Amino acid sequence: MILLKDLYQNSKDYSDKQIEVSGWIRNNRAQKEFGFIDMNDGSCFKTCQIVYEANNLDNFKDVQKFRNGASVNVKGKFVLTPDMPQPFEIKAEEIILLGDSQEDYPMQPKRHTREFLREKPHLRVRTNLFSAVFRLRSEVAYAIHSFFHERNFVYVNTPLITSNDGEGAGQLFGVVTNSENPETDFFGKKVFLTVTGQLHVEPYAMAFRNVYTFGPTFRAENSNTQKHASEFWMVEPEIAFADLDDEENLAEDMIKYVIKYVLDHCPSEMEFFDKFVEKGLIDRLKAVLNTEKFARITHHDAITILKNSKENFENEPEYGGDLATEHEKYLTRYFNGPVFVHDWPKDIKAFYMKLNDDNETVRGSDLLVPGSGEIIGGSQREERLDVLLKRMEELGMNEATLDWYVDTRRYGGCKHAGFGLGVERLLMFLTGVDNIRDVLSYPRTPNNCDF
Repeated sequence: MILLKDLYQNSKDYSDKQIEVSGWIRNNRAQKEFGFIDMNDGSCFKTCQIVYEANNLDNFKDVQKFRNGASVNVKGKFVLTPDMPQPFEIKAEEIILLGDSQEDYPMQPKRHTREFLREKPHLRVRTNLFSAVFRLRSEVAYAIHSFFHERNFVYVNTPLITSNDGEGAGQLFGVVTNSENPETDFFGKKVFLTVTGQLHVEPYAMAFRNVYTFGPTFRAENSNTQKHASEFWMVEPEIAFADLDDEENLAEDMIKYVIKYVLDHCPSEMEFFDKFVEKGLIDRLKAVLNTEKFARITHHDAITILKNSKENFENEPEYGGDLATEHEKYLTRYFNGPVFVHDWPKDIKAFYMKLNDDNETVRGSDLLVPGSGEIIGGSQREERLDVLLKRMEELGMNEATLDWYVDTRRYGGCKHAGFGLGVERLLMFLTGVDNIRDVLSYPRTPNNCDF
């Protein structure tokens, strides 16, 4: 059995040879004496045209009725067609129906709204858009692992069930069996689905120096925006003996690495996104890739730029406040590219970020990129034991539940830094797709967990 990917990569090797392929019908255009089947076998983004004729097939009349979505096995002659839109076609000598498709098959070859396709997450991957999205997602994951592997990082699998709220946000999903009393439940205490792998990966950085975790995280945030989901994936590296500059350098290198990887390895998918999702996407990504160095500014300076912009923002920028999506997008336009915003007000950032000498800001950093806004949040961690404990006390945190985390400062602690990359937001940036629900295989959002 030959894969379409191999046929596209080595077309000349198969010229005028008898081959056998299998796949799913995307479209069947039946004529009186001949017909054309567009077939995809899942090995690549592109389809293959199968030409079938009445005088070559005993079951010609049956093949004419094969419906979209059906799976078939095809034997025939491979013919190069350099003067046609497609580089080759298969002259069928045998087409066998492997799995029929019913008449109400919803993925017909026509334009469907993304809202409609979200109701069919188990079938939408058979469309061009979602075939491209999830093939790219697979390649992006591989690129991320390759990036860290090439730099001698150790991959750590952190737990999905935890007794801690890593972000201090309190928006967690509880994990229970059948007991209403946490003390008599499975773990004997309240436990939750993790919101971050960072706290658990930090101790590994104190042993392996450079580490990362890559896995699902969960937020019980009742938000229905295009950028939020209840279940999403995070990449979280942690680097020892490193400060905020090192963290930002690592984040910039990783973003550029992934962009180059997808442009080199996913040309068909990227051309599709550029043509049908966001015009000029490839040029936008190349501009980021070719940026000599991402801009870096303080939160205070970012707010000053926003206040002096004369823009009519829906959310007024404030020196002690967070940045809204509209602010993030303006800043990337202002700098004509990605920008790191660092030294944030401590009151809106997590307890573990290193406190600056002004006692008002922390060494936190967000990376904003054109078209998407924030995709990375990182910081230099607070390695000073006394300062960390004081910060936890100020926030009313229960030190006993995080005593194991504080141990990393008691026993051989050092300066270290890290960041969290939202995989889905990275995919939105790379594809031009503007809704997080369309880059998750089975999106989990408020009131949506039907599959």
